[in-house]
Amino acid sequence: MKQLSILAATLLLAGAATLVQAQALRPEVGKPLQQAYDLIKAGKGKEALAKVREADGAPNKTAAESLQIERMRAAAAQRAGDNATAVQALESVYGKVSGAEQGQIAEQIAGAYAAARDNAKANQWAQKAAAAGNNSASLKQLQAYLQGASGDFSAVAKDAAAAVAAAEQAGKRPEEGDLLRLADAQSRTGNHGGQAATLEKLLYNYPKKDYWAIYLARLRSKSGFSDRFSLDLMRLKLATGTLSKTDEFMEMSQLALQAGYPAEGKAIVDKGFAAGALGTGAEAERHKRLRDLAIKQDTEGKASIDQRAAAALANKDGNDLVQIGYAYATMGQADKGIALIEQGIAKGSLKRPEDAKLRLGLALLQSGKHKAKAVQVLRSVQGNDGAADLGRLWALYAQTQG
Repeated sequence: MKQLSILAATLLLAGAATLVQAQALRPEVGKPLQQAYDLIKAGKGKEALAKVREADGAPNKTAAESLQIERMRAAAAQRAGDNATAVQALESVYGKVSGAEQGQIAEQIAGAYAAARDNAKANQWAQKAAAAGNNSASLKQLQAYLQGASGDFSAVAKDAAAAVAAAEQAGKRPEEGDLLRLADAQSRTGNHGGQAATLEKLLYNYPKKDYWAIYLARLRSKSGFSDRFSLDLMRLKLATGTLSKTDEFMEMSQLALQAGYPAEGKAIVDKGFAAGALGTGAEAERHKRLRDLAIKQDTEGKASIDQRAAAALANKDGNDLVQIGYAYATMGQADKGIALIEQGIAKGSLKRPEDAKLRLGLALLQSGKHKAKAVQVLRSVQGNDGAADLGRLWALYAQTQG
């Protein structure tokens, strides 16, 4: 409500500002109105109202002078918290203007009624503003507030969905506020599938760290999400800048070492130390032991990987080729890793074919040369255990990167 009051006051003051033209008024009217405007800007609404009354006391006022007096009275009253006077003044102005200006005044009246908590009348005037051709961002913000306050979230969802669809059909990016309204309304009406889709649109169009953090936290608790994708989820958190806690760096490094990716485990430890998340505090020695372990395993892994790759090529199935191929990718040899993963997929007899496609997509991304193919592969990943979700999110992430 406080933000709405600020919005209403801003609208009214903006209207008053455009009409302080003392040179076009007689001094006995123009001077006190200018003083009232200055007082409004200083936050002195009651004093400004006194100056408006002084201007109103001038004899033989013209219609133009009376109109400007009422405009200033509305702005001063709003600043003073006197919504009744503000509404009365604005309604007087509304009857004396026409065209686009009526739409602007109707919006200001709607804002004043909303600030006074009379949402029914606020909604009526907001509709008048829209009917008069007012399509301002501030009116949309007010309408969104009024819809939410009504508790009719089905209507909010319908309105927001229409706004998002109209933008997409016009080839434009949907407004961030419309996507947020839609996601909130879908959550409140139990449309969790729709909400997930809307959140992904929000990530694609406005890939902010806060949005990624919210979505990834939801994904981990999603029904059916397999624990074997814990490392994959943390990889996505690291890429989106939402992995920052000491225990997260520790867990991710340990998971990478356990999964047979020591180069990745060492890289994560190094990032943790560089960020100051590791190497300090009561468990600094534990962090150093983990780094020593990662260095040791990385050295051993690099020394034996070519021999292990040759053995994997001789196997009947492609499971080891996929594993070793992705290990090459984590070592900075993405192209070599891609070739091995593709050979492993071609051999077949895979324990988890969709996981293999996810590895291939990530390796393609890491190469830095196959973005389009990576997105295609990642979007093709199937499954109800989290694989498809991760593939889709990695593809979305790739598309938001320059």
